[in-house]
Amino acid sequence: MQALQLHGDRDLRLEDVAEPAAPGPGEVQIRVRAVGLNFIDVWGFRGMAFAKRKLPLTVGAEASGEIVCVGEGVEGLAPGDRVAMYGAQTCGRCKACREGRDNLCEDVSGVMGFHIDGFARERVTMQARLVVKMPDGVSFTDAACAPVAFGTVQHMLFDNARLEPGESILVHAGGSGIGTAAIKMAKAIGCTVFTTVGDDAKGEKARALGADHVINYREERFEGEVRRLTKRKGVDVVFEHVGPDTWNGSLLCLKRGGRLVTCGSTSGVSTSMNLMQLFQQQYRITGSFGCSMANIRDAMAKMAQGITPVIDTVLPLADFAQGLERLESRKVFGKILVTL
Repeated sequence: MQALQLHGDRDLRLEDVAEPAAPGPGEVQIRVRAVGLNFIDVWGFRGMAFAKRKLPLTVGAEASGEIVCVGEGVEGLAPGDRVAMYGAQTCGRCKACREGRDNLCEDVSGVMGFHIDGFARERVTMQARLVVKMPDGVSFTDAACAPVAFGTVQHMLFDNARLEPGESILVHAGGSGIGTAAIKMAKAIGCTVFTTVGDDAKGEKARALGADHVINYREERFEGEVRRLTKRKGVDVVFEHVGPDTWNGSLLCLKRGGRLVTCGSTSGVSTSMNLMQLFQQQYRITGSFGCSMANIRDAMAKMAQGITPVIDTVLPLADFAQGLERLESRKVFGKILVTL
């Protein structure tokens, strides 16, 4: 079968590889239909691995597909079922995994496509407990956004930030895959949404998604605009994933007792902050990584209800590197996917 393999920094090759093993007890084999691209793919493409990995490595951390066959003891899944696949190989034994909170696994083997072989291949055999059936009416391309993008946003907004109907929220990078999802999910429950974008064209698209206030961060200081628009009160929640470039400005955007939730640091890995401001303003800061199995189910349920991903580009598998370069350039609005 064909697989897209990383041989070194920015060296992706579409190659013939061995067929996956037949599914053993508790496993399923899946024909991959669509793969979502994320910044973790860009980091791997650049060689920024956070753990040892063996090259060549099949890329792709987020995907959907169709079950081909099932192993002994698998219940609730059958050939022909359409599924989304969890993006990490977790142990299944620790307390977090047993509770379906695999993003807190105590003995995770690695992230698919980053530390261990991922989904950019024609078929994959994996643990049945790490796949989630797709609702009727959800496409393979939309479902391929659930395990990382939509699931991450679901976990950030509702498990961690505890976003409530009618609250105000600042969503950074409103043109990104998770930014567009956050705008749509927050507007669906009646929140007032502020968002940042890098150009006016993205701003118009963000308004079309429902953003109430759009700030071009290349022309205005976003923290000043948020404070002006809120009459210096600030917002209830900041959805942060940029890192050092926006961190302290994000804190200035929060109202007293406000919540900041972060899942990324694309502009760097470290920053400094005013600790007196932190405790005097009683901010609540939460780190968020990945999502639970329930988050993926909830994300796809929202897709079935019409809260669908914003798709920037759909490419064939052979053009995966082109998709990464587009993502890296920040010219995207929404998600980039490849289909098989």
